[in-house]
Amino acid sequence: MLYLLVAEGGSPVDPKIVPAITSIVVFLVFFGVVRALVWPKITKGLDEREAKILHEIEAAEEAREKARSAQADYERSLDEARENAREMISKARSDAKVTADEMLARNEVELTRMKQRATQDIENAKQAAVGHLHDEAANLAAAIAGKILQREISVEDQQRLVEESLRELGKIHDN
Repeated sequence: MLYLLVAEGGSPVDPKIVPAITSIVVFLVFFGVVRALVWPKITKGLDEREAKILHEIEAAEEAREKARSAQADYERSLDEARENAREMISKARSDAKVTADEMLARNEVELTRMKQRATQDIENAKQAAVGHLHDEAANLAAAIAGKILQREISVEDQQRLVEESLRELGKIHDN
């Protein structure tokens, strides 16, 4: 049995209190050692982890902002490309219409020229045919007149008969 004397009265201390006091003293010593040696390392580790997490959050926010900016740039570029494509298609359609109109106008001019040439060729052929017909008619008239008169016609008579025949043919042709 262990009796402890208290300085003030000399009364013995209850032996059940000694282990409690010892436990409290050991706890306080342990707490002091832990607080002095281990706790700074723990708080340092927690602070470093917090700083790392904050840095990662900031980096994620920056990456998100960059992604938003890149997406906005991409959408702007896409809109510009679409607008450029619309303008190019519109211009191509306009150019195609202008080209088609020019080709149509050129074709109409060429068709008109071809018609005029064909009309002129027909008129020339008609005049040549009429001239040939007049010549044949004059020769035929001279031959008929020669048979009717049973004589040969002089050049002057033949010329006069040709002119009269041509006048009559012209009158018939005009009617």
